[in-house]
Amino acid sequence: MNRLLSVILGFGLSLGLLAAPAIAQEKAVPGTKQQVTLTFAPVVKQAVPAVVNIFTKRVVQQRMPMFDDPFFRRFFGNPEALGLSRERVEQSLGSGVLVRADGTVVTNHHVAADASEIRVVLSDRREFEAKLVGSDQRSDIAVLQLQGVKEKLPFLDLNSAGNVEVGDLVLAIGNPFGVGQTVTMGIVSALSRSASNTADFSSFIQTDAAINPGNSGGALITSDGRLIGINTQIISSNGGNIGIGLAIPSDMVRTVVASILREGHAVRAWFGATGATVTADLARNLGLSRPQGVAITRVAPSGPAARAGLKAGDIVVRVNGREVNEDQELRYTIATLPVGGIAEIEVMRDGAPVKLKVALQAPPDLPARKTTTLTGRQPFAGATVANLNPALAEELGREPPDEAWVIVLKVSANSIAARLGVQPGDLIWEINERPVKSVDQVTAALNEPVRGWDITINRNGQALKMSVPNN
Repeated sequence: MNRLLSVILGFGLSLGLLAAPAIAQEKAVPGTKQQVTLTFAPVVKQAVPAVVNIFTKRVVQQRMPMFDDPFFRRFFGNPEALGLSRERVEQSLGSGVLVRADGTVVTNHHVAADASEIRVVLSDRREFEAKLVGSDQRSDIAVLQLQGVKEKLPFLDLNSAGNVEVGDLVLAIGNPFGVGQTVTMGIVSALSRSASNTADFSSFIQTDAAINPGNSGGALITSDGRLIGINTQIISSNGGNIGIGLAIPSDMVRTVVASILREGHAVRAWFGATGATVTADLARNLGLSRPQGVAITRVAPSGPAARAGLKAGDIVVRVNGREVNEDQELRYTIATLPVGGIAEIEVMRDGAPVKLKVALQAPPDLPARKTTTLTGRQPFAGATVANLNPALAEELGREPPDEAWVIVLKVSANSIAARLGVQPGDLIWEINERPVKSVDQVTAALNEPVRGWDITINRNGQALKMSVPNN
């Protein structure tokens, strides 16, 4: 036994001696102060001057909850008209990022929306009044322009977030709780995250870097100082940081900012097709070896996807070489591409790969909307309706229609339509068992002499029917 132990120890010692030179070659004396202290200070010093604090004021109407009761409004009317409500100034704070030397600032829509006054404070404590250039609720992005800028300001480039990976070190810079500019560190904990309380173009970068109220609109940068996202929200049960923060990737920010600066509002590429995520059950039904891609369910006639040859039943697996595995991810990827560009789409069709080139365009404003407020003694009196075309669908945050429909845009209080329960967003499908596809058809059907109306509307995908007598 002693002899065996000696042999084992000797063999282990020999291995150790043989390995020693290799280990020695890997070790090195730190050559810089940064290597010794493991600090991100140089990166922070470069990025912090481009991150700003934003203070806003907005005027809100304050009234008692009873004023919202339909019974009260029926007898007493609009409380604002009766002087039963009062204005209150509400203040809030957030963060932003300078993305151009001329004072162009990117922040969140929910930070700047409806603000009557916007004040921006730089890291060196200079203050500027800011003007809202444009805002996009669907992506939660707003663009501000500082007023009175007389010199070039420090800024961060909107780099592509496409090469970010889970596990990368990131730094979040902002003004949490209004305590002043703060830097926190974490890692990218997930990509392509969605959140239930956000706009529909959500494919967020998730990080465990501490993000709290006031961080909204601030910068998420890599350990080498690249701006990869704009912090937008946290997922929390108590309103504070629990390690799940979300940032809008910079490729989406860059596309929205460019269109706002060019058009005054966000313009996204129209794909002209929608689909469903391929689940495990769907993959088995389709004969796929594993769940992958997005199964196309609808293709708009004459849309970009249709012209490229995309068909219902195709499974989109890549866009410009980037894998897509969820319908939300497909919509997000298309939305980040520039209008006028070409998207290379790889699909699986009958088990074989097919490559298509889709020419991306802005959603067309055709047919004409013909926005009309309906009057008279009929079920939709008091409702404002319009022809739902792709451009209007984009503005309303809806799926572009695959055929012509009439949509209710708003309903006047105390009107016949309001009393019947008609709501903004309803689609008018049928009147007296006859499909209606345009505002002209709706008005014609409502003006016919009838004893009553049998109406079918679509609300959030459900068909609702009602019968209204003409008396």
